[in-house]
Amino acid sequence: MAAGLGGLLGPLRRAVLRATRNAEGLPDLPEAQIELLRTLSTAPEGLSPGTVAARLRMAPSTVSNLVRTMSAERLVERVRPDHDQRTVVLTASREALELLRRYDRASTAALTRVVDDLPAADRRALAQALPALDRLVAALETADTTANGTPAT
Repeated sequence: MAAGLGGLLGPLRRAVLRATRNAEGLPDLPEAQIELLRTLSTAPEGLSPGTVAARLRMAPSTVSNLVRTMSAERLVERVRPDHDQRTVVLTASREALELLRRYDRASTAALTRVVDDLPAADRRALAQALPALDRLVAALETADTTANGTPAT
């Protein structure tokens, strides 16, 4: 079962993203950029690059590269707080937040259309699987924390 689930996760993620983009004519944002925007959208006051790296469990250099690219595209803004000009916080631009809202709306609509067309037994199975998948995510994060000795975020 683990191999089957592992083999489906990547194609499922890519299929949802592709359907979302196609439904709304959205730009081809890599999944890592969407994750970064989603993280920044939870903190309107901004987050330090180190906090973003910890929350996304990415290397700081990876976050730096994402921010550089996304800043050039005006999706992420680097802000120096008035109280400490030596630090930088990252915020999602207004355009990025609107783009994220469009991605979420399109994703929900695309999944709803497809799921509604599935047989009733498949819809029930998916609904029943959601709590187990949520527990699976939590268990994987706990296992990752235990293996790496870093706190889950």
